[in-house]
Amino acid sequence: METAVRALLVWCPDWPIVAAEIAEGVPADAPVVVLSANRVLACSEAARREGVRRGLRRREAQSRCPQVIVVEHDPGRDARAFEPVVAAIEEVVAGIEVIRPGACAVAARGPARYFGSEEAAAERIVEQVAQACAVESQVGIADGVFAAGIAARTGVVVAAGGTREFLSPVPVAALEKPDLTDLLKRLGVETLGQFAALPASDVATRFGFEGALAHRLASGSDHRPLALRQPPPDVAVEESYDEPLDRVDMAAFAGRALAERLHERLAAHGLACTRLGVEAVTADGQELYRVWRHDGVLTSAAIAERVRWQLDGWLTGARRGGMNGPTAGLVRLRLVPDGVMVHLGLQPGLWGEAGAERERAHRAFSRVQGLLGPESVVTMVLGGGRSADDQVRLVPWGDEREPSRPAAPLREPIPGIVTEPLVGKMASVTHLRPIQVLDTSENVLIETRQPAATGQPVRKGAKRKPALPPWPGRIPRPSPAIVLPEPLPAVVRDADGHPVGVSARLELTGTPATLTVGKSAEKGPGKGAERGVITGWAGPWPVDERWWAPEEARRRARFQVTTEDGRALLLSLAQGHWCVEAIYD
Repeated sequence: METAVRALLVWCPDWPIVAAEIAEGVPADAPVVVLSANRVLACSEAARREGVRRGLRRREAQSRCPQVIVVEHDPGRDARAFEPVVAAIEEVVAGIEVIRPGACAVAARGPARYFGSEEAAAERIVEQVAQACAVESQVGIADGVFAAGIAARTGVVVAAGGTREFLSPVPVAALEKPDLTDLLKRLGVETLGQFAALPASDVATRFGFEGALAHRLASGSDHRPLALRQPPPDVAVEESYDEPLDRVDMAAFAGRALAERLHERLAAHGLACTRLGVEAVTADGQELYRVWRHDGVLTSAAIAERVRWQLDGWLTGARRGGMNGPTAGLVRLRLVPDGVMVHLGLQPGLWGEAGAERERAHRAFSRVQGLLGPESVVTMVLGGGRSADDQVRLVPWGDEREPSRPAAPLREPIPGIVTEPLVGKMASVTHLRPIQVLDTSENVLIETRQPAATGQPVRKGAKRKPALPPWPGRIPRPSPAIVLPEPLPAVVRDADGHPVGVSARLELTGTPATLTVGKSAEKGPGKGAERGVITGWAGPWPVDERWWAPEEARRRARFQVTTEDGRALLLSLAQGHWCVEAIYD
């Protein structure tokens, strides 16, 4: 195992709270919470004394502390407020890498030799931040940035070679990978020491690249040397401007164009940026430089976002007691990929890209994202799930289009038998009773028929791809054409007008005859609801999801029905209430 470089990490506790105090005058000594996606991202010490914790929903936090001050999360505000802190640290040490607003790191060897020891360097940096910015900070030193970040939480200096022992009792939640840590806990792995004790080859086989990377961190090795190499000399991009850029909007527009050029140049070399250097020169010759660090690969939108944050911090960065900005407008910008890694997914195709149309579309989408935010342009990614409403995930344009819950395609349950969905035949064969077979792997009812012999032998020694996880209980093919954002309430009745239900043994209480759809369906067809005659149906297909988590549990039975007007619908019955989930084409 290679020896990680000694890292010194400066951490400012509760930085979103401090940034809100600096930029907006929010009293940090009062109960304050910063919310992101309606959950607590950071909270002040006064709020913690009242029982508020990270991850709580807004309503829960306000119930624990009714007088709490709520502030919405603003990454740009955090970055702008952190710029003076980084500038103050640069006055005593060089080569700072910004990890995120509120945390930055530097190689510990230089400051330790200059100030006499690592402890003396840490004390000097904390003193400098307090005097120049009136901000509280803590320093941690260890072998690698990850361990130094954990050490900074308690302000300790880990002895050289003792990083693995220091990390051993730390909970696996410190990896900040919720899916991985949840799985590790269910497997009985509670601490980083227990995780590091597992064989690296087994971890890579079971958890993939993400697990192998986390295993390196838990073992005391830094993840930055992984697949890193020096960028080619022609990768950096720069631009000079006749008119100095003295406004944030002008500088951000110029920075986005440079970010797209850098991303395209890296893609041509099959590389991805992991650490970005932003250089700027003012009209009177002042040189500004900052390095942004990222745990994953930086997309074009991510590069442009960090450039915008940095330019905004330089031009409007606020410091307690005054402004800290360049002496004149910016006349030259330069982006340097200070850290890159091989990323085969970014390589162009064998005959080049898809054409000018794709490039124009990408630029247009990126422009909209720059104006309205990354979430303004999204694309769909199909993944695993049991119902039509949970198999599609929307991801911002430019992000990796990987499903959060991968799944194998629907398999034919019986070898040599081809299945046909009942939905396409229900309207024409409702007077017949098809053969129904329970598929034990997918838990669906299917109609079977014997296909013609294919005569396709299986080659001996052929390699098989790793099997993806199945999703028992998935709706069978074909998939519905329209998935309703909000299910429509409905009522299914038999021929005598009695509501149809499903017993505990999954037996219907009656034969479905009529379907009433609408917000007032339970009050009858004459109350603004639409009524139709059911001409065919299939089901029920039961599913009981996440029964071990009461807040996330969902139990229901699903049906496919056709009506006399030719429509095919996907219905579900949960807790005695029917609803229309999707519509077939």
